[in-house]
Amino acid sequence: METGCDLHTHSLFSDGTCSPEEVVQLAEGMGLSHVALTDHNTVLGLDRFIQAAQHTSVQAVPGVELSCGWGGREIHMLGLFLQPCHFPEVHEYVQAMHRKKDESNRQLLEKLQEAGYALSFEELAKCTPEGHFNRAHIAQAMLEKGYVRSVEEAVKGILSPAYGLYRPPERLDALEAIRFLRSICAVPVLAHPYLNQSADELAVFVPRAKEAGLMGMEVRYPLFDRETEEAACQLARAHGLLPSGGSDFHGAIKPHIALGSGKGSLFVPSCYALSLSEAAQGTAV
Repeated sequence: METGCDLHTHSLFSDGTCSPEEVVQLAEGMGLSHVALTDHNTVLGLDRFIQAAQHTSVQAVPGVELSCGWGGREIHMLGLFLQPCHFPEVHEYVQAMHRKKDESNRQLLEKLQEAGYALSFEELAKCTPEGHFNRAHIAQAMLEKGYVRSVEEAVKGILSPAYGLYRPPERLDALEAIRFLRSICAVPVLAHPYLNQSADELAVFVPRAKEAGLMGMEVRYPLFDRETEEAACQLARAHGLLPSGGSDFHGAIKPHIALGSGKGSLFVPSCYALSLSEAAQGTAV
């Protein structure tokens, strides 16, 4: 029986609720061969993650998920198989992004306060080790204070750009992010295509991303139905991209998504991780 892997997870170093050590423990309990920690715009949990995986049956895949933009759409780009010697470069690379996100959060919280919500920047900054947070943290705080019935209600309601209070920050160009990841010998993988881009938009973006150095694409993801999964597989094959997949596990923030199995039926074969690992070794040559 083929073993599985999970190449997209989050810890408390971004908007997850589990420690890096707990991510490894869960992966080992699931019998996974590989697990990637891909926190949003930070690598600060990776040293602990790598250390936790030593002397276990799980291969730790250091990674990051960069919040990018292209064509007016938000795009998330995974960088897999990061080398520890390049962690400082990634940390420096995301600092400008954090400053823009912090300013966007301040503006959003000011508007929420004006609307009667007792939330402060200082309060939310305690949610992560670096003090940087996102709308998922704000939604969780709103849930804990009884303002909403679920995190999803807040994110899709008052915290959505359509509501008018949240103004997304200027984002890192996705093609530049790909080039940066390739420059440090990481494997750039397009996260959850079709969530933020239509098929027509992807038909324009993916060839340009491939030219910039994109190497992989998530084709297995908890929110994909069979039709979307097949479309992603076809798109990846058409452009010579390696398949990837993961649960996008966040812990209690997304209680319906389990590490390794998503909503229960997700299976990402270990051969995906092995192929991406081989590609990473090729970039370092």
